[in-house]
Amino acid sequence: MRIRKFAFVLAAGVLGLAPAKAQEQVEVLHWWTAGGEAAALSVLKDNLAKQGVTWKDMPVAGGSGVQAMTALRARVTAGTPPTAAQLLGFNLRDWGSQGFAANLDDVAKANDWEKLVPEPLKAFSKDAGHWVAVPVNIHSTNWLWINKAALDKSGLQPPKTLDEFIAMLDAFKGQGITALAHGGSPWQDTTLWEAVVLSIGGMDFYRKAVLQLDPAALKSDTMRKAFDTMTKLRGYFDKGFSGRDWNLSTAMVIKGEAGAQEMGDWAKGEFIGAKKTPDQDFVCIRFPGTQGNVLFNADQFMMFKLGAKDIPAQHKMAAAVLDTSFQVAFNKVKGSAPARLGVSDAEFDACGKKGIKDVAEAIAAGTMVGSLAHGYAQPDSIKNAFFDVVTQHLNGQLTTDQALTRLPAAIAAAK
Repeated sequence: MRIRKFAFVLAAGVLGLAPAKAQEQVEVLHWWTAGGEAAALSVLKDNLAKQGVTWKDMPVAGGSGVQAMTALRARVTAGTPPTAAQLLGFNLRDWGSQGFAANLDDVAKANDWEKLVPEPLKAFSKDAGHWVAVPVNIHSTNWLWINKAALDKSGLQPPKTLDEFIAMLDAFKGQGITALAHGGSPWQDTTLWEAVVLSIGGMDFYRKAVLQLDPAALKSDTMRKAFDTMTKLRGYFDKGFSGRDWNLSTAMVIKGEAGAQEMGDWAKGEFIGAKKTPDQDFVCIRFPGTQGNVLFNADQFMMFKLGAKDIPAQHKMAAAVLDTSFQVAFNKVKGSAPARLGVSDAEFDACGKKGIKDVAEAIAAGTMVGSLAHGYAQPDSIKNAFFDVVTQHLNGQLTTDQALTRLPAAIAAAK
């Protein structure tokens, strides 16, 4: 009995010396916490699970990612960065320039990213000529979402101009519902504002005012009209808009409690999650007056420098993100267009097909430019200067005259 026991212990000890294959894992920091977003993310999790890579979730609530960036800085400062983090626009450039990003050149070359990723995205996916991030999608922010039943009741067609938009909102108000669902936070305020600026001034004006920060454009009569239009739109919000999460505003449109919402195409994920069908239950159109233009916001995953043992999992995740099957599965749920060029729209619904077509045409025409509200037009310091003025004005803390004076001054101070 003692001999048999000794043999068992010895065998166990010998087996313990055999190197066990370490389970590959990715820890991913992101802010996809709304229903449609979480469903979309599960597609990537499942894809990696099939490759033997486990997913350690690090969700940080907050639709604009501000809270997520705070959490990321804390992790990096502590010397424990995540495997990958969801980043946008100029934040990608900031982290890349600080030397924290892992080099993805090998996986990019193996998967032909140079040909597959559109130039406007590539400008943020690379740092000093090296790939440091992989784009997941191409979101666009200048969308309008309309409750189909409310629109039918109004007897109107989907609006193509701002005047038609106002007429539709008046009709919704007459139905006793909230005409325009909105969540009062700086990023949501500015998402609406940038669509209004583009609608009123066109792409050339948007470039001058938002991308080039031309002082004359910032205090022009065109900008005055944009701020005055924001004041008018404020009259169509409900009293409870302040501080509301964007997806709760979308839910108001889904339920018929509100007629419309201006929001990026991620809102479609909420409609789909609620089992609603485009053109039957809701209508998706470009914000009136912005047709032919796309203000983009692309989610990207930046990989952070970790130990050599983490590189295989990082590369698997990076390759999986731009894989055609994932691009289709993810983006038809998320509401966005694929980040990979040439992906078929066959499996996408009516809104998805429209988004893919709009993006392709805007890329070809050079009219796909970065969204200010979502970090692809300006660095955080300047973006936040816009945020402050836009939100203060929308909430009645600044008159239009004051906003036209304050905006150029705030931007000059932020440079």
